[in-house]
Amino acid sequence: MATFIDAHRDAHGVEPICAVLPIAPSVYYAYKARERDPARQSVRARRDAVLSAQIQRVWQEHREVYGVRKVWKQLRREGVAVARCTVARLMRRLGLAGAVRGRAFRRTTLPDLTTPRPPDLVTRQFTATRPNQLWVADLTYVATWRGFVYVAFVIDAFSRRIVGWRVSSSLRSDLALDALEQALYGRPIAQADRLVHHSDRGGQGEFNRSSQHRTGRGCDDDTEAAFGEGRTCQTGVAWPPLGWAA
Repeated sequence: MATFIDAHRDAHGVEPICAVLPIAPSVYYAYKARERDPARQSVRARRDAVLSAQIQRVWQEHREVYGVRKVWKQLRREGVAVARCTVARLMRRLGLAGAVRGRAFRRTTLPDLTTPRPPDLVTRQFTATRPNQLWVADLTYVATWRGFVYVAFVIDAFSRRIVGWRVSSSLRSDLALDALEQALYGRPIAQADRLVHHSDRGGQGEFNRSSQHRTGRGCDDDTEAAFGEGRTCQTGVAWPPLGWAA
């Protein structure tokens, strides 16, 4: 607002402009006085000016890759008593940020738009009246010191218990299938029970090997059934799967 008044004060004057803008002329004159004489500024403003110069120096000396935590620790090593929240506030004001290794996020659901979408058998009703009636599956990722790891899991909607899971360093198509196989192996299911397995419609790695309904072999409709909202079954899941400890 002071910049606007400076640009138009010669044509209209300060008081007429302040009469239109929500600012008193005394506030503008006080701001200009502090601008001319830094000694009239508040203690916090003077300290922020000193700290801003030091933060800018540390950030540039370290190849402009330091974030808030490392800039704060470097200032503490140099004997500058400053709070971390102050460093974060001033870095935001200066527009400084540290380098981020890799992407800030990773997509785990990549929909295959070319595959016809089969019907959704759950219709957003994630409730069950008995165990092994509805399993909900998903993929996520966890950041570790050695990079991202991907986790596939299957949750029983009745007990909210994870009945199958699998961890991998790559987002391969077998990840979700392995979690489903572990769940089928660890949960004895009667042949007469109806089990619905629901997931999103991601299509990582052309994963098209499961569906929603389980039969003696694994899933109903080995050629046309749906896996969640977007997977098409081709081979079915062998049941019971092998390789998992009870």
